[in-house]
Amino acid sequence: MSKGKIVKVSGPLVVAEGLENVKMYEVVRVGEKKLIGEVLELKDNFASIQVYEETSGVGPGEPVFATGSPLSVELGPGLIGSIFDGIQRPLDIIAKTSGDFIARGIDVPALNRVKKWHFSPVLKKGDAVIAGDILGEVQETSLIKQKIMVPAGLEGKILKISEGNFTVEETVAEIKSEKTETVHKISLMQKWPVRKPRLYREKLPPTEMLITGQRVIDTFFPVAKGGTACIPGPFGSGKTVVQHQISKWSDADIIVFVGCGERGNEMADVLLEFPQLKDPKTNEPLIKRTVLIANTSNMPVAARESSVYTGITIAEYFRDMGYTVALMADSTSRWAEALREISGRLEEMPGDEGYPAYLSTRLAEFYERAGKVICLGSDDRLGALTIIGSVSPPGGDLSDPVVQATLRLVKVFWSLEDKLAFARHFPAISWLRSYSLYIDSFSSFLSKNIAGDFLSYRKTALRILQEESSLEEIVRLVGIEALTPSERLILVTAKSIREDFLHQVAFDVEDTYTSLKNQYRMLKIIILLHNKCEKLLSTGTTIDEIASLGIREKIARMKFFKDDDKEKFDLLEEEVK
Repeated sequence: MSKGKIVKVSGPLVVAEGLENVKMYEVVRVGEKKLIGEVLELKDNFASIQVYEETSGVGPGEPVFATGSPLSVELGPGLIGSIFDGIQRPLDIIAKTSGDFIARGIDVPALNRVKKWHFSPVLKKGDAVIAGDILGEVQETSLIKQKIMVPAGLEGKILKISEGNFTVEETVAEIKSEKTETVHKISLMQKWPVRKPRLYREKLPPTEMLITGQRVIDTFFPVAKGGTACIPGPFGSGKTVVQHQISKWSDADIIVFVGCGERGNEMADVLLEFPQLKDPKTNEPLIKRTVLIANTSNMPVAARESSVYTGITIAEYFRDMGYTVALMADSTSRWAEALREISGRLEEMPGDEGYPAYLSTRLAEFYERAGKVICLGSDDRLGALTIIGSVSPPGGDLSDPVVQATLRLVKVFWSLEDKLAFARHFPAISWLRSYSLYIDSFSSFLSKNIAGDFLSYRKTALRILQEESSLEEIVRLVGIEALTPSERLILVTAKSIREDFLHQVAFDVEDTYTSLKNQYRMLKIIILLHNKCEKLLSTGTTIDEIASLGIREKIARMKFFKDDDKEKFDLLEEEVK
């Protein structure tokens, strides 16, 4: 272990000299307290180090110790249900050790070294294996079986494999490499460097929807399993609530929630809510399929970067087991701010609004780790990782460099508007500015699983909302009397789509989640009523009579129908016809 000396401290940036043979992105221990840091720049005999802990009190002359390894995470049983900080230290263990605040330099293993897990082999002695093959399983929670895989780069024969109770460090199998004749001992835990994407065999085009139960998302702007989405919006527009809703109700197997530089009260909501919430499919606590990474705004700035990489690496690990994983990054703007601060202290040439010139590259490296893949191994299992990142531009300005860089990378854009939020319309996703580039890929999926005319009803609804926007300008200028009856009907139907379909109450037991089939039935009934009203207009019925039809009240109550209330939808549809 080489040892250097601090020559300069500038906030989270420390410059050290004398670190021989140290490499880029190597983890070092800084100062007498041995704070965790990562090498960002090497110049002459000096190493610039990004410290992931508070550096106050650290000064020149103190030692710096090289560890010889990159920033890595521990992957194994014990991840699910855990709450980590940005560098994968378990916050519940730290709370017991050092109290409510994280003591500087505290070194706590990410995974419990004492707890024993029951390992059940699926292969036997003498079997030939390749990287990614599943050796056995550990029932981590009642919802998740963790699959113990052959590490990347290893190929050979199983010399020994045992069933029983093991800690994460104990050997469960021995594999003799074909190439080197070396015997490798396999435990339940493996390590992986966070900046290096985990390996897979092949990436596939995402063609299957991630069903969230949120009507404006699933029907109008869906995201794919293995896709990417961006939620930009001003303060108070509901970015975090949208991510919470997707975490609670999406049909992903695993949720990884990264609170990157977010306010402590928002993370507290997540920590308090998730153990109480029931998974709708299994009726088990939602925390039993969730990993939480909490890096709040009062934690060191530099750790925001590590929290993002820690989260995506854990998500990839579960993807490699064949699970569908959804990663919530809230928010990437805070990560970008951390990059800007470190870049400024490194005295790099600034780009737009002071952000580093490599901002787009870093964001691209992050979002490109999403995807639907054929995992390593001989069983052709499929895994998917969806990334949903929120962006917090100042004042909701969509020309912000972080928003623009993100929009060039993602295929779904959920634009949150403060005027919708102020009008108490939630989710405050703009139906005029948002888009999804996956919709054409889902046509066969929707036709096969829901209905052949799903997309035609969607197209009609979006057209009506678009026409409403144009007509509102006329109404503001000359009044509603200037509109023809058919144009006024557009306004009536658009109001129904907005209030009865798009508006969704997250805190109502029935309204918080709507299945895709019920979303289709709701939209179909609204459009059928519109078509029927158009015919009534042609027969001489006035627009006021149409607007006051009693069936509109029944349609307004559709959102509160239970998921299995098929008869109520049937009766309502018959009444419309």
